[in-house]
Amino acid sequence: MYAYQDERSVEKVCYEQEHIDKVFSIIKDTFHKYFLNFISDEAEPKISEEEIKKLATSFGIEIETKKKSKDKTQNYKNIIKHVLKTFEKDREPYQMIFNEEALEEYEDDPMGFKTKTLRDYIPIIKSTYYNNQAKALDKYRREFNKSDANELLEVVTNLFNFAGSYVENIYDPNTYDETEKYKNLLLSEVDTESCTVFGVIGGGIKSHILYKNFPSVFPNRSRFAIWALWYLSDKKVVDCVMDSEFLMIDTKASITQQNYFYPYELFAFYAYQVYRLLKTEAEALDVYIDPEYRYVVVDSFFTYVALKHIEEINFLMSQIKESDYGYM
Repeated sequence: MYAYQDERSVEKVCYEQEHIDKVFSIIKDTFHKYFLNFISDEAEPKISEEEIKKLATSFGIEIETKKKSKDKTQNYKNIIKHVLKTFEKDREPYQMIFNEEALEEYEDDPMGFKTKTLRDYIPIIKSTYYNNQAKALDKYRREFNKSDANELLEVVTNLFNFAGSYVENIYDPNTYDETEKYKNLLLSEVDTESCTVFGVIGGGIKSHILYKNFPSVFPNRSRFAIWALWYLSDKKVVDCVMDSEFLMIDTKASITQQNYFYPYELFAFYAYQVYRLLKTEAEALDVYIDPEYRYVVVDSFFTYVALKHIEEINFLMSQIKESDYGYM
């Protein structure tokens, strides 16, 4: 149906470092114009209050309006302070499930883990499951209802084990910012079946769970983030045969949406590179980004970029049918 889709979700060339370097060179060129507006707007693009409420409902995000300042340094500090505060508001449920003792206890009650914990307690799943205003999410509700409780518990346990091992054995805060190749981030396991329940815990949800627990190393591969990469790459097609790697296009129906199959290991590297750009700007403005929360700032920037183009995004996605909807 779509222009290109296989088990790797992007064309093979997208995994080549030369291609990645080309894409990032474009991102680097476009970054600065977005960053200047990001600072001057204090991460809040000029959209109506009605649109803000609509976005908060459909995307499960929190956007607050604030009085703007012309002081770039103070604005950047304000952005970081605000996004960290917002990030912490609903973090506890995610930390609760990333607990060895709790996961072991759920082995005696996997159905309770599925319904009481995942469905009714974990914010991203709860907001998706109970979002009755979005008919397109009916498919997600059906997939969740018929999913195997034991498999859900196993996958979350696999994610917990992977994340813990990664932070303890792979992540080195002293050398992390010197990483130059995506393979060196060693995140390919996130894209495997052992960390996925198709239709229920896909790229969006699992990355969000990882992000909420370890924002130092796991960026949030949200819908806004993928759209942001499309705009940051200036909508250009680099080496690909079938259009941008960040989009999925149904040419017959004239429907465009973000590539919700986009590999996490590739996304994480682009997010990491954007973090380095944000860090460079922070240093120039005498602003500190706590590396323990590096991807919270990146997530805020991605959200800002996408919201700058929300009218176009809504137009491109306006014809999406339930069967085509792939938020997770």
